[in-house]
Amino acid sequence: MAFGAKTNERPGTRASVRHLHVSAYKAREVLDLIRGKHVSDADEILQFVERDVAIAIRKVLASAVANAQNNDGQDPETLFVSACYADEGPTMKRWRPRARGRATRIRKRTTHITIIVSRLGERELAQRADKAAAPGHTGRRTAARASEARRERVARSRRRDTEKAGLSEDEATDEAATDEADTAVTDEATEAVETDEATTETEVAAADAEDGAEEAAGADETDATATDKDEK
Repeated sequence: MAFGAKTNERPGTRASVRHLHVSAYKAREVLDLIRGKHVSDADEILQFVERDVAIAIRKVLASAVANAQNNDGQDPETLFVSACYADEGPTMKRWRPRARGRATRIRKRTTHITIIVSRLGERELAQRADKAAAPGHTGRRTAARASEARRERVARSRRRDTEKAGLSEDEATDEAATDEADTAVTDEATEAVETDEATTETEVAAADAEDGAEEAAGADETDATATDKDEK
């Protein structure tokens, strides 16, 4: 890219937004973060920038990538942000009342944001491919690689816990089986005790019922004897 080229003559695919209600100064601070970055890296940066203007800039970047893919037939993985700039738009004048009948001017700034994406050179593409293929690459990973890495972390954590306990894997497995067997025996003993207690309570209730019936029969006999004596 020739640095002496005019703004509207720079090579690449562009997208822009006009009359955005933000100052050009605030937009330029965010654009400086993504200039010269790969489009995927730039999108990731804009995703976590804590500025409201980053939301609009991210949309403009996505539009530029879509224009390059659909209109120019470019591969999105080979694109980078070759240029991005913010021009000042018209300023809206407003007034705010102040003391003693005076007024203070309020300037509502606007800006025009433009992002241009271009294809990386062959050397940069080769370097990026080598970096992605290198072992231990910390870039974007597929779902399969993420699952494999998670399984490896879980296995390392289990081995570390086993080593801290001073047991081998077989001993740890045997100990876990023994604990399960002890738990089962304890549960069976508890159930047996609860069954015996329930049976004892049932027998006691039945004995109490028999005693109550005998007492009631004795009381009836006493009442009948007393009635016969009275009749005589």
